[in-house]
Amino acid sequence: MAEALTIKDEIARLEASLVPVEETLLSLALAIPNDTHPSSPLGPESAAVQLSIHGPPPIPADPARDHVAIARQLGLIDMESGAIVTGSSWYYLTNEGALLEMALVNYALSVALRHGFTPVVTPDVVRSEVARGCGFQPRDTDADPPVSQAYHIADTNQDLVLCATAEIPLGGMFVNKIFQDTALPQKVVGVGHAFRAEAGARGKDTHGLYRVHQFTKVELFAVTTQEQSEQMMEDMASIQTSILSGLGLPFRILDMPTEELGASAYRKYDMEAWMPGRGSWGEVSSLSNCTDFQSRRLHIRYRRNVAQPQNLSPTTLAHTLNGTAAAIPRLIIALLENGAIFDAEGKLTGIALPDVLRPFWLGSNDRGIIHWH
Repeated sequence: MAEALTIKDEIARLEASLVPVEETLLSLALAIPNDTHPSSPLGPESAAVQLSIHGPPPIPADPARDHVAIARQLGLIDMESGAIVTGSSWYYLTNEGALLEMALVNYALSVALRHGFTPVVTPDVVRSEVARGCGFQPRDTDADPPVSQAYHIADTNQDLVLCATAEIPLGGMFVNKIFQDTALPQKVVGVGHAFRAEAGARGKDTHGLYRVHQFTKVELFAVTTQEQSEQMMEDMASIQTSILSGLGLPFRILDMPTEELGASAYRKYDMEAWMPGRGSWGEVSSLSNCTDFQSRRLHIRYRRNVAQPQNLSPTTLAHTLNGTAAAIPRLIIALLENGAIFDAEGKLTGIALPDVLRPFWLGSNDRGIIHWH
């Protein structure tokens, strides 16, 4: 009897010591990145391969086309009030600037809906475990000292963070779901706000609207079978190309190299628009095939053989993909810098905007600064 009690106590002690070991193993396992597509270029950002270029020829770089100067002169932005109310890298869109955001959101949604995506308005707050399941680390513990990459909600019973992208709550919609293969792909398009704590970390890229702490984003998300994901990536790239082409912007599509894939992406495309005020190409959209990286962590599965009884048919990990339909501030930069209209004396007189936005434009053009083309 005494020996049995001793064994029982020993088991309890060992089980208690096992908990931190299991937590450490789980943390290490979550840090393992996805595989890489064999066609992905090797190396840093400079190794990216241009797959295609679209739109009109890029106009020459011109500092007079700086989007901040244009937006301030036309009364489309208020960075000063944003800094007073919240801090640096926060802003107000005003007048036609606010209307432009709304038009871009609804235009991008309209294109996604035509391609069979279901609209979703996402929550802006998620559990940090859902963010981690999507491959986003709310805290960068490798930094010295550790830094937060997300805004954490204080004084709650749960570890909650503001979303860095609508991809996270969209992926969270499918947690613990098991689909029949005939029900895939599942395609949703979400409208939400993205919150980025690291907005001030990259030097010249922090100018104006290019890298801010909060912005509106329209996001494409798909759950597929393992056989469907590569074709879905091309289909989603076609949707993104259609959105940017409709805006009349010069843009290019890049196959991103291995050092730019992050933990979750198996393959990643970036779409960059020409921004003459910045004098460079700037990312306006991206697309990632995450294969089973997210579904393994979020437990998103499907059954291949519907002929078997449901409780006997084995499950397979689904594949997930995400892509930007519209990152609003970046699109506003590209539209302002490419569409600025100057008179013969070089005075700014207005902005040329593409006709595809006109059906989604609210209000009038009383100030006469918008010119549709």
